[in-house]
Amino acid sequence: MATTNVLLATGEALAVTGALEDVAKALENATRSSAGTLAWLDEEPGGERVGVNPAQVVSVRRGNG
Repeated sequence: MATTNVLLATGEALAVTGALEDVAKALENATRSSAGTLAWLDEEPGGERVGVNPAQVVSVRRGNG
């Protein structure tokens, strides 16, 4: 399964399930929605669902998986 690394402005790094393109698309869609809309992603390992504020994302990179 593909993973993507998301770095937040707080310095927290998230490893999430999904190809880089899919994660980027989810973040872009949340950005285009109303203010405060979160992008819901599945965190690795364990698949816990996490809401990410796209305004806090510093970088998105392809993961090791």
